[in-house]
Amino acid sequence: MKRCGFLLIVLLFIPSIASAWWNADWGYKKKITIDAQKLKQDGITVPAAAFALVRLHTGNFAFFADLAEKGKDIRVLAADEETPLKFYIEKLDPVNEMALIWVKLPADLAAAPEPAIWLYYGNPKAVDAQDAAGSFDVNQVLGFGFGQSGAKDLTAYGNNASEMTSTMGDSGLIGDAAVFNGSQIIRVPATPSLQMSPTAGWTVSSWVKIDQAQTNGVIFQRSGAGGNVTLSILGETVAVDVEEGSKQQFKAPALLTLGAWHHIALTANFSTLVLTIDGVASGSLGVATRDLTSNMTIGADSFGARGLAGSLDQFAVNKVVLDANAIKFDIQMQGPAVTLLTYGEDSTPDTEEGGESLIMGSLKNVTTDGWIIIGILGVMFVVSWMVMIIKAVVLSRVQGENKKFGAAYKKLTTEELGNLNSQDDENDKDFDESPLLLSFTKKHGAFAGSTIYKLYHVGVEEMNRRLYKPNGLPGTEQVLSAQAMNAVRASMDATLTRELQKLNAQMVLLTIAISGGPFLGLLGTVIGVMITFAAIAVSGEVNVNAIAPGIAGALTATVAGLIVAIPCLFGYNYLGGQIKEITADMHVFVDEFVAKLSEQHT
Repeated sequence: MKRCGFLLIVLLFIPSIASAWWNADWGYKKKITIDAQKLKQDGITVPAAAFALVRLHTGNFAFFADLAEKGKDIRVLAADEETPLKFYIEKLDPVNEMALIWVKLPADLAAAPEPAIWLYYGNPKAVDAQDAAGSFDVNQVLGFGFGQSGAKDLTAYGNNASEMTSTMGDSGLIGDAAVFNGSQIIRVPATPSLQMSPTAGWTVSSWVKIDQAQTNGVIFQRSGAGGNVTLSILGETVAVDVEEGSKQQFKAPALLTLGAWHHIALTANFSTLVLTIDGVASGSLGVATRDLTSNMTIGADSFGARGLAGSLDQFAVNKVVLDANAIKFDIQMQGPAVTLLTYGEDSTPDTEEGGESLIMGSLKNVTTDGWIIIGILGVMFVVSWMVMIIKAVVLSRVQGENKKFGAAYKKLTTEELGNLNSQDDENDKDFDESPLLLSFTKKHGAFAGSTIYKLYHVGVEEMNRRLYKPNGLPGTEQVLSAQAMNAVRASMDATLTRELQKLNAQMVLLTIAISGGPFLGLLGTVIGVMITFAAIAVSGEVNVNAIAPGIAGALTATVAGLIVAIPCLFGYNYLGGQIKEITADMHVFVDEFVAKLSEQHT
């Protein structure tokens, strides 16, 4: 039993060890999983020396503002969250919110039940840990990413171009690309490390895109003592030419799709050249080639002729024959329809144990434009609630004082309402100090907040103004004409209208929130969706895991708009009902008051 208890404690403790935070100086981490099931279905395994291309954009990453300058705080760890992995950043654009990070995968990744890596970031004091040269396998002797480095060799061999007339375009498959117009070239000088021997074998690979048929667009050419090897595009077909005393050529049976990226790889051993297009063997040539030792040309032949009119990306040379599995893995990882990587939610040390709610995860994926819309909606939310609360208090007070005044008014007898000549011994009062108005005001001075009392006050003043003589002496005649009664009613109606304007003041803000809130939220959602799809188009990653976070973040703006509008809708209807009730009481009082005056004084 003791052993079982100890084992249980160990089993409970293991998950906490597995999820332990790598370094407390880093504020965030993200789990990135490789879809082993898809690789298995395609008959592919993770090669021993392979890269994972991490594409970050607004659809799967919302913390570009938290990255240190030039991404110097980025760290990549193996699945155990202990082993640092080598990596380098091809492109980081915090303004447009996208990043391309190449990660050297561990050799034992294929054996893991769930192949994954961890991305740590969020440490402004960190130093740059990129190691492009150390990331590449020793057998790769040339690597042009055509990113920020242009035609600079990223490998440790430093086989940089001595001449580059091609231009850089931002519409590459992965970041930027080298663009050729048919008369441009990239020339790489011969070095001992770049010698390509058929004895050991070699592989040249690149992503290629053409928008028109080629006259004779050379992708790669290199020669040796006995001849040369040329990889080119004739029309819309990839062709390989070998000159070893005589010229031999073979063409791929399938045509390239214009305007689309294709992966082309040419492998050679002592006796055979094999052409692979998009991971499919597309022809071979049984010929014994010599060592290739001359300058290497890309985009044109050694004379600068037969130029390519198209784009190249991720040009690489290996001094070994890459097998079909390695080539297919690169295509799956780098291709335009990338589905191998699944991006988890970002987490912090505080959320590591309990996890993070889906709502908070959605908020982290809201774009800057979305936050601007949500900020405007937040202001509308605060203003609308202030209006509803203040208006509810005011209406409640008005209703209460109206009820008190109504109860006191009912106690006023008809004789008191009609006895306009009953005043005290002081007969020199003006019409503003009439007995009726004074007696009631002295008793009910607390009714100043009652809208009905204000109507009563105006009605009595208008009545007294017509019943008393200008010198302040009471008249003997207490009869009001029909025109006078209409004038009294008109004054009371005018007061009623002004009181209604006060009661309805600021209610328009609620109608703006009700109708404008959802539309503002919809605007934020549409902008967020546009940005998400634009970022996916730039990064080239098309899968539900890339789209879902961005869409969830975009929908947050619509939710915010509804949160503003729904309470305002209920509040507006409730307050509107209260105003209608007060309005009805005021209309009833005017009718009753004028009717009683008409009965007594006409």
